[in-house]
Amino acid sequence: MKRLFSQDAATGITKYWHVTGKGEYVVETVQDSQHIAESNKRAYNETDGKFGDMARVASIPISVYYQLKSQGIADDPKRLKKWLNDRDNRVFRTRAGTL
Repeated sequence: MKRLFSQDAATGITKYWHVTGKGEYVVETVQDSQHIAESNKRAYNETDGKFGDMARVASIPISVYYQLKSQGIADDPKRLKKWLNDRDNRVFRTRAGTL
């Protein structure tokens, strides 16, 4: 049985505490990133695709960022650009174009 451990409305992160079938205690973290995806889509559609220095080109939920960090992508500018340019990750883009 899951029990609510904590909830943060600002980030959409909810943590649950439960015991696994093996008797292990686990804190499960879940992030609702629908509002980020919707905001990114609006920003993407409202821009002309042109950008220069310091233009925001993406907004990534913290849970995805930590996943990218664990894979070494977040710390490698070349790999991060490739990841952001991938059509499968378009939901995180706030501007069109190629980085």
